[in-house]
Amino acid sequence: MSVNVNRSVSDQFYRYKMPRLIAKVEGKGNGIKTVIVNMVDVAKALNRPPTYPTKFFGCELGAQTQFDTKNDRYIVNGSHEANKLQDMLDGFIRKFVLCPECDNPETDLHVNPKKQTIGNSCKACGYRGMLDTRHKLCTFILKNPPEHTDGGSASVKKEKEKKNRKKDKENGSGSGEAGNQENFDAPEAVDGDDDDEDWAEETTEEAQRRRMEEISDHAKNLTLSEDLEKPLEERVNLFYNFVKHKKESGIDMADKEILAEAERLDVKAMGPLILSELLFDENIRDQIKKYKRHFLRFCHNNKKAQKYLLGGFECVVKLHQVQLLPRVPIILKDLYDADLLEEDVIFAWAEKVSKKYVSKELAKEIHAKAAPFVKWLKEAEEESEGSEEEEEEDDENVEVVYSSSARELKVETVKPDTPEKEEDDIDIDAI
Repeated sequence: MSVNVNRSVSDQFYRYKMPRLIAKVEGKGNGIKTVIVNMVDVAKALNRPPTYPTKFFGCELGAQTQFDTKNDRYIVNGSHEANKLQDMLDGFIRKFVLCPECDNPETDLHVNPKKQTIGNSCKACGYRGMLDTRHKLCTFILKNPPEHTDGGSASVKKEKEKKNRKKDKENGSGSGEAGNQENFDAPEAVDGDDDDEDWAEETTEEAQRRRMEEISDHAKNLTLSEDLEKPLEERVNLFYNFVKHKKESGIDMADKEILAEAERLDVKAMGPLILSELLFDENIRDQIKKYKRHFLRFCHNNKKAQKYLLGGFECVVKLHQVQLLPRVPIILKDLYDADLLEEDVIFAWAEKVSKKYVSKELAKEIHAKAAPFVKWLKEAEEESEGSEEEEEEDDENVEVVYSSSARELKVETVKPDTPEKEEDDIDIDAI
């Protein structure tokens, strides 16, 4: 169903139409987002890039936006109704599409990144002016100016040339020069302006393989929304099977693919828990070094993922209790040295014994074994803080001495001046 571009105009025969926005909510919890299904068609009707109205929604709602131009997916984080977005789109149209003089949507934006200005020109009334750049979207437009292609102007010129040739032909036939071959138009198939193109479909094996890959990519995009609508447990099982398959076929160089699949299923934070179960055994110390890159994809600057990694570590200790329980502090230090765990996360884990992944008795044993490492980590942190304070005090007592005759710069330590004892006050009456 189409609506008027300028919805303040109620005329049903208004020539400027656009499709009504279609919004689809995907995901649950913190990963919920709204996909604007037909944003490309709406933007085409407005003669604006689809990223502009999507970013406008993000600015107005205070939400993050995502653009997948390859697959025509434009996403606004959070759950938003289509009617609400449609009303918001009217604000975008008023500010960035309609002409201020005649309210006609046949306008073009002219961006000058050097001068940081955005111009607006109307094809209907000839208006030319500048937009108010105080809106947050203007910053995005200045960094991402619209692409002005000459395709439209070229097609217009071509149409004019054809019309001119047609007129010349009619004039030639009226003056009795119809027999002159120079006045005849060449057929479009052999028109000199058009490039010769082979419209036949390639049948080579490479072309067929490329087409099959494109089809499979589109199929993946179709299953994306279906998988996200599944419960968390099913999505975790899908990710588990994916990693298991990668492990069997060769997981060493598949770290990026594993991360992409976790993000697709919206289970990134739980990734280290699954990886620990599949990649770690009694030889965990060697495996931490081997699969460090895989875990870093999830754990770097992600404290929630690090907590799941500690949960996975407890599960591995449970499976290989005899071999790993005595080596708990060493393994924790390996995880810390590999930058997979931060100090804050380790301290928070050590403070509270949880029976989420293992029994409470085993959890107490693991925490008791980890106590020496946690103590060492706290002492090391206190020592580093103390040494920093001493260095600051030493810096205050250092003086740089410059000498015109000296060839090298000398640094002398200056002792702080001790105030001399003041002479005893003299009692005038005693003289």
